[in-house]
Amino acid sequence: MIVLVDDDAAVRKATSQWLTLSGMSVKTFANAKEALQLISTQINGVVISDIKMPGMDGLEFAKRCAEIDPHLPVILITAHGDIQMAVKAMRDGAYDFIEKPVEPELLTDRIQRAWEKRQLIQENRKLRRMVDRGASLEHRLLGRSPPIRQLRQQIVQLAATPVDTVINGATGTGKELVAQCLHEWSPRAEGPFVAVNCGAIPETLFESELFGHEKGAFTGATEKRIGKIEYAMGGTLFLDEIESMPLKFQIKLLRVLQERKLERLGSNKVIDLNIWVIAATKVNLENASAAGDFREDLYYRFNVAELFIPRLNERQQDIPLLFDHFAQKAAYQFERPYMPPTDDDLASLIEYTWQGNVRQLKNIAERYVLGVGTTRSIRSLLGGNDATINASSSSGLNERVQQFEAQLIIQSLQKHKGNISEVMEDLALPRRTLNNKMIQYEIKRKDYH
Repeated sequence: MIVLVDDDAAVRKATSQWLTLSGMSVKTFANAKEALQLISTQINGVVISDIKMPGMDGLEFAKRCAEIDPHLPVILITAHGDIQMAVKAMRDGAYDFIEKPVEPELLTDRIQRAWEKRQLIQENRKLRRMVDRGASLEHRLLGRSPPIRQLRQQIVQLAATPVDTVINGATGTGKELVAQCLHEWSPRAEGPFVAVNCGAIPETLFESELFGHEKGAFTGATEKRIGKIEYAMGGTLFLDEIESMPLKFQIKLLRVLQERKLERLGSNKVIDLNIWVIAATKVNLENASAAGDFREDLYYRFNVAELFIPRLNERQQDIPLLFDHFAQKAAYQFERPYMPPTDDDLASLIEYTWQGNVRQLKNIAERYVLGVGTTRSIRSLLGGNDATINASSSSGLNERVQQFEAQLIIQSLQKHKGNISEVMEDLALPRRTLNNKMIQYEIKRKDYH
């Protein structure tokens, strides 16, 4: 986009026409004060301004632009006698200046160069934001296992270009947390995040709750109601347990997704929507649609982007880290002392079959801190018998020993912040043995600095 500022209407019109014919998008302003309202670090374009204008002149305007974004290209148009001022303006942050009368080809060439520079700056900023966000995302979605690392990467990538998305994961894996991360890392982060549990709304209230209604739309509709879809305007609508949505409302949702328009119940007014829709399910929607329990066309609408959340047993190396996080949080919340679990306790946590996934682990951590039960034994909290511990599972002794061994190395790296010498001493392992085991278990020292 080209921001063109000139108090001469004839010059504005002629310049705008030339740039438009050259394939550029132009926004014109008669004074710098109005144009300044458009300037931000997000603007993806070039600013062109005359120097001599009533009110705020071009020099002051260029200076104000540089204060907002020192890397925004501002090209000044100057008369012959103003060249000294233009040179000073470049020292103060202006990108370039062109002397009147302006040759259209020269102006186009200068704009093209400035635009290319702006693209590089914006791309670098975007990459830096992705790196910064990726680092902070580790504090929202804890874990260092390959599945959770991959999930974090997918969230950052998908959030940058939001398309309607479905999150697939078993009960307790953290589907709403993933949806919140997608929202917070997206351009819609400043907008609302509206969560709807489709399985918790009675069918008789579903249409009104989701789509809204006008006063008098049906018996008992004594006032207008804004539905959840409309509340999410400018932000994200999260539809949890979408497989529970009644079939007759799925077609209405499909139309909303396709047209990005909404009509409240009892109204003919069409409302244009600006929302991102994220759905979550614990079932295979493809199988559900094949069985006639979910609309096939709605499934394909969401199938453009799909995220899979691993079960807790698929990310066993994260279990001690998650348990420690939940337990310390509970100790602070309930003002109770926190005793780190023993090695036997950690082995029990890793071997346990977590049917309730992360939600169940959080519950166990809180009960452990509160001292629920006769002893502070994690094995007793988990049931205390081999039926609940994964000792009878298909994994053999060797596999379970390897899992426990990997956890000991990870815990020591965390404890010593990646200092290999201290880890060797802590675990009484020669450097070569430790290196071989870290390679075997795909443990990287740089992850624990």
